[in-house]
Amino acid sequence: MWFRKKKKEEIDFSRLPEHIAFIMDGNGRWAKKRGKLRTFGHKVGTEAMTAVVEHAKKLGVKIISFFAFSTENWNRPKEEVDEIFRLCEELLDKRAQDYINSNMKLNVIGYREKLPKSLVNKINELEEKTKNNTGILINIALNYGGRAEIIDAINRIIKDNVKEVDEKTFRKYLQTKDIIDPDLVIRTSGEQRLSNFMMYQCAYSELYFPKTHWPDFREKELEEAIIAYQKRDRRYGAIKE
Repeated sequence: MWFRKKKKEEIDFSRLPEHIAFIMDGNGRWAKKRGKLRTFGHKVGTEAMTAVVEHAKKLGVKIISFFAFSTENWNRPKEEVDEIFRLCEELLDKRAQDYINSNMKLNVIGYREKLPKSLVNKINELEEKTKNNTGILINIALNYGGRAEIIDAINRIIKDNVKEVDEKTFRKYLQTKDIIDPDLVIRTSGEQRLSNFMMYQCAYSELYFPKTHWPDFREKELEEAIIAYQKRDRRYGAIKE
């Protein structure tokens, strides 16, 4: 209990990262260590998502992004893929009313064409019901790939016959056009790569790689990540005297 209080006091609430993005890695390994199926790790991983959202909201973080399913994850066994989508639907069902009542906003990026229709319907419904909410934004990447997003943006720019493209114009064609870039990207389980997640948006994000597997990531781990972030010197290529 003392540790939790001490950690909170160490956070500078005037310098919170506005947008924290999570690459939720280690679900399968976490489950395997416990003699469970990989899908059990994904199930507990959804509990970690809920805990992180609630604590981030209390701390005052404005945007939370989760990399839930990549365009490459289709290469996993069908049973695991189906269970991931089932858990997504279950999570939306459980959290829908809380999102609405607690002023939270849902946004989903990625390519919905290949997703189960029942899941897409739930996403569309909750996005519509929370679109005017002004609290914390929960951005979930489903069937998302950073390179695919960039190529798609280029093709739409060509289709629109745009002659000159600057950074401001290009951003309008990204799926995150209305969302600020992540200040902090956290990838759990110790792996140190982005794995095709928001390749354009993360150009100046601070990266943090805890060894904790995602199902074990909770309030304490989030606070430790924020404290580590606040110790960084973000210069964006400039020199501070």
